Amino acid sequence: MPGVNRSPYVAVVGSGTATGELYELAREVGRLVAERGGIVVCGGLSGVMEAAARGAAEAGGAAIGILPDEDRGRANLYLSYSIPTGTGQARNLAVVCSGDVVVAVGGEYGTLSEIGLALKVGRPVVALKSWDLGGHVVVAASPKEAVERAFGAVRGVN
Repeated sequence: MPGVNRSPYVAVVGSGTATGELYELAREVGRLVAERGGIVVCGGLSGVMEAAARGAAEAGGAAIGILPDEDRGRANLYLSYSIPTGTGQARNLAVVCSGDVVVAVGGEYGTLSEIGLALKVGRPVVALKSWDLGGHVVVAASPKEAVERAFGAVRGVN
């Protein structure tokens, strides 16, 4: 279809309070996704979401934030596009459904809910220092491996 971007959409999920190592891991994931021509989708706020969007922006790529709020007031500054939903935590479903694959970086129970929703709707999940749910997710040891496995899952070769 003309006008539709066929690049892989990679949902990057994780804690909204991530700093230090997790922030840098997510930033690297965002950068690598953008360098491979992918589009980052995230929850649009701080922590892992901001880091992934920042990495994508720094690499000249695009990042879409699916916000829990009714307006863009809390959206991070690195997003290319922000979509207010007014649905609170229920926006987690929109985040994972917007990605062709999900990369979880760290995270708490909100991230666990996103992983569960992703698996329920048939999205592959790559975990980087995140919830290891056995054979249900692919565990990666580095941002490079996470992005390689994510793109491989989109192509169906993981």
